[in-house]
Amino acid sequence: MYYESNRIGGHVENRTYAREHWIEPQYSPMPRAKTRASAFGARLTELRKAAGYTQAELATALDTTQRMIAYYETRAEKAPAALLPQMAQALGVSVDVLLGLKAAKKTKKPDTRLQRRLQQIEKLGPKERRQLLQVIDAFIEREQLRHKTRNAA
Repeated sequence: MYYESNRIGGHVENRTYAREHWIEPQYSPMPRAKTRASAFGARLTELRKAAGYTQAELATALDTTQRMIAYYETRAEKAPAALLPQMAQALGVSVDVLLGLKAAKKTKKPDTRLQRRLQQIEKLGPKERRQLLQVIDAFIEREQLRHKTRNAA
C-alpha cells in the first residue's frame, strides 16, 4: 500500500492506494475538545465577577494577559502557585477561598469597580483631580434637577 497527500485548493487530500486502485479516504472530522471549567476555574470566574472585574481588568491587575485569565477560568486545574497570592489580593479573598479550601463569605460588597476608579482619581495631580470632580459634580447636579422636575410634575 502507498500513501499520498495532495494539496487541492486550500484542502489537503490524503489517499491510500494499493497497486493501481485508489481507496477514497473517509473523512471524519476530529471532535472539538469540550471546554469545561475546572472547579478552580468556575470559582475564579465567580470571584472575579463578584469583585467587579472583567477578564482584561484582572489581567492588568495581575500583570498578565486576558488570554491567560480565560485559560485559568476554563482549562487550568489551578493557577501557578506564584500567582495565587496576587490573585487572592486582587479579588479581595484569601488563597484558601480561591483554592476552595474555605467557603467565600456571602456579604454585600460595595462596587469595587467604582472604588478602584476612585483610588486612581486620588493618584491624579491636584489640577486633574479638581477638573474631574467638577465634571462629576455637574452630572450629579443635572440628575438632581431632573429628579426635582419629575417630582414637581
